[in-house]
Amino acid sequence: MLDIMNHYMEFKRKVYSDLLEWKDTDHGTTAALIEGARRVGKTTVAEQFGKKEYRSYILIDFSITDKAVSDLFENFSGDLDDFFMRLQFHTGRELHERQSLVIFDEIQLYPKARQMIKHLVADGRYDYIETGSLISVKKNVEDILIPSEEVSIKMYPMDFEEFLWSMGDTTTMDLVRDRFASRKPLGRYAHEAVMRQYRLYMILGGMPQVIDRYLNEKSLKNIERTKRSIIDLYRNDMMKLPQTVSSRALSVFDSIPSILSSKKKILMPSKVKKNTRMRDYSAATTWLSEAMLVNVCRCQTDPSITIGMDIDDSRIKPYLLDTGLLISLAFGNDSKSMESVYDNLLRDKLSINEGMFFENAVAQELARSGRDLVFSEFRMKGSTSLYEVDFILPGLKKICPIDVKSSNSGSHRSMDVFRERFKNRVDTPIIIHSKDLRVDGDLLYIPIYMTMLL
Repeated sequence: MLDIMNHYMEFKRKVYSDLLEWKDTDHGTTAALIEGARRVGKTTVAEQFGKKEYRSYILIDFSITDKAVSDLFENFSGDLDDFFMRLQFHTGRELHERQSLVIFDEIQLYPKARQMIKHLVADGRYDYIETGSLISVKKNVEDILIPSEEVSIKMYPMDFEEFLWSMGDTTTMDLVRDRFASRKPLGRYAHEAVMRQYRLYMILGGMPQVIDRYLNEKSLKNIERTKRSIIDLYRNDMMKLPQTVSSRALSVFDSIPSILSSKKKILMPSKVKKNTRMRDYSAATTWLSEAMLVNVCRCQTDPSITIGMDIDDSRIKPYLLDTGLLISLAFGNDSKSMESVYDNLLRDKLSINEGMFFENAVAQELARSGRDLVFSEFRMKGSTSLYEVDFILPGLKKICPIDVKSSNSGSHRSMDVFRERFKNRVDTPIIIHSKDLRVDGDLLYIPIYMTMLL
């Protein structure tokens, strides 16, 4: 099968603007490669783009393709005139020179098509978008020459602004941006209203399929089934790995809630499985990161603007790609109890584990904005006490330390010590919390829904 219609609601996504920039800038001299975890909406946005920006488009889905398609690539790729004539015949879609788009969906499943991109782009007749998961995983690229004509565009679960758009809200973030830029609070009523929306966003997460179900049913009652189907899909992908890597990846994935609910939130091999060491999990965590299922946050022992130096790879924090999925992973399979969890989280009455959801949501927003995730563990000179700051953002000349507080944001001993220890390097320390924006000396307190503006 060459062309299918996605039956989910078509949401406005920011990656669409990236595709427009690619089309208007490169004019067919490159192919756009949309990378992302499964179910984040890659195919839908590619089809939206084909419908709205071209006279016609063809979608080839390599996850369900038939022999007729593989024969095209096997037997006719050397003669592009014949190739395109047969492609149009099989799809029933007419292609128009410089006015049509060809979408290679799930390209990782057919590496030969990806390798062919070089020749298709050089031919110049049409534009090409590739979509795929696990694009950089070794087995999907080891037998091909990766085309240099690809422009990679990473796609993540929906961020908070995209979530608001899906709810028909196109004005809230204008107010949030204005208050962030002016360093002024929203005020009690507006802040509480936005926080209610943000808590709903945390519960649902940013997976389009989950949000689609919520909007169709106007209820949280049945979203758990959809979220768990996505989690099971990811687990099934891990089960296809070589046995040792598979078991390690599954162990890390399933342990993420317990890791993030621990005091240090560090991946400790002995707590995942007895008698294992950090190096035993290297391949597994690499795969989870490349699959974009986990946002890995690494430890920088001597924080500076040169992110990547003084990194201790033996100490990492694994954040799940989507906070909505993390909530489901954390509370098990009891769908009835989840109704109570959702209600308490919406009302800010969840007595346990809320901190890990806040921190995961911040990691999710920072990763989506293209940031390398780095935290810092450090000691004061002459002290044995170990302190930690949740995230470090590099600036042009100085660094911005970030602490995440789900409840008592007035207590921030580690941030105070960090500011003293690295005072010549620090610019605008930030506390992310559930309360309104305020400024206290050099400290900036921002509500969690402003994270995406950093």
